[in-house]
Amino acid sequence: MTTLSTATGQRSLGDPAVTYPLWPPLTSGCPRTSTEETAYPVEVDYAYETVDPTLFAPPAPAAPAAPAAPAAPTVPATPYTGIDRWSPLLPPLAAPGLGEGRTPLVEIGDGLYVKDESRNPTWSHKDRLNRVTASAALRIGAPGTVVASSGNHAASAAAFAARAGLRCVVLASADTPPAVSSFVRAYGAVVLPVPAEARWPLTRLIVERCGMHPVSNLTPTHTGHAFGPEGYKTLAYEIHADVGVPADVFVPVGYGEMLFGLWKGFDELRRLGVTDRVPRLHACEPAAGGPLSAALSRDLPAARVAVGHTDAYGIDCAVGGYRGVLAVRGSGGRGLLVDDERMRAAQRELAAHGMWAELSAAAGLAAYRTHGTPHRRTDRRDGGSQDEGPQGEGPVVCVSTSSGFKDNAVATRTPDPVDPSWDAVAARLRKEGIST
Repeated sequence: MTTLSTATGQRSLGDPAVTYPLWPPLTSGCPRTSTEETAYPVEVDYAYETVDPTLFAPPAPAAPAAPAAPAAPTVPATPYTGIDRWSPLLPPLAAPGLGEGRTPLVEIGDGLYVKDESRNPTWSHKDRLNRVTASAALRIGAPGTVVASSGNHAASAAAFAARAGLRCVVLASADTPPAVSSFVRAYGAVVLPVPAEARWPLTRLIVERCGMHPVSNLTPTHTGHAFGPEGYKTLAYEIHADVGVPADVFVPVGYGEMLFGLWKGFDELRRLGVTDRVPRLHACEPAAGGPLSAALSRDLPAARVAVGHTDAYGIDCAVGGYRGVLAVRGSGGRGLLVDDERMRAAQRELAAHGMWAELSAAAGLAAYRTHGTPHRRTDRRDGGSQDEGPQGEGPVVCVSTSSGFKDNAVATRTPDPVDPSWDAVAARLRKEGIST
């Protein structure tokens, strides 16, 4: 099976008839369909007819080996260093990987699964995106990458730039969690804490004057990197390999890039004849904001909202993008809002199953626990409609995007000291419900 990319070009999401060459990546969206109010992203197109159907076949069981004479020890071959397994349906992966992807799908209830993205190299889903964007930077000869982020994206971009031998500039907020700041600096990135409103203008200047490749958004409504969401498609491939096509997938959403990647990945499986449907994808946003839910309710390609206080800083976006709207509408999903209290409850539930999630990462499970799975309404011959119960059969998957160490409050979570006498220890244990 070939591991060469079959990518052929870029296609506008604003008008699929508008196409562009594959290089260079259009990091400011589609120049022909975008307006001053709304920027339309592009996506990568592929020669799907050339994709080997065995790409999605389950691995063949190994045949029992015949006894052989002892041989000198050898170093086992490593066929993939990350998402390379799916490289025919990804842009060219010029940058070396870090073993990103292949994260576990953990069952926490009857047919309820959590896709734990904290198991990635920098402990978040962003590693799938940054393997692809670092590859683009390397392929076009950029000296490095620049990213406006104070969390997962910053850490991941810095790590993959370092792995590729590139410099990385991170425009962070002044209130970046200390743990995240240390994490990013460890990779040798240049970290510039600046006011939030200055990050995107400075990103453009660094691109123009230093030749850095932008791996975050440059446009009024979100478009992001042209190639980035392609890395997120691998989530769909992995989920399908583990449990087939779920009935529903609940996804924490900031700008909607991962949501779009999931939808495109499942849609490609259908397009290639591997499956016959896509799951419903639900966008799970903080109740303090929710630009994607606003765009869906107002029938807009993208929306801006005022953002109130929320501790889910990883997804507290004021502006959305068209990718997320396409994913929800194309899959028959919903935009769902959850408050911090519900996310904290979901965070505790994940911890009870051995998964330490950032508050933002718990939004998917929180939305499932709050809103449940929807029911299909179908038209009747008399003009009314009827409720047929849950649409489709299959498991429910909640994506958990990142590790809990990235929360702002982590540094303050220290237990009270305990007197080492047995009486004091036993009293503390009994207080925690442990019999002594």
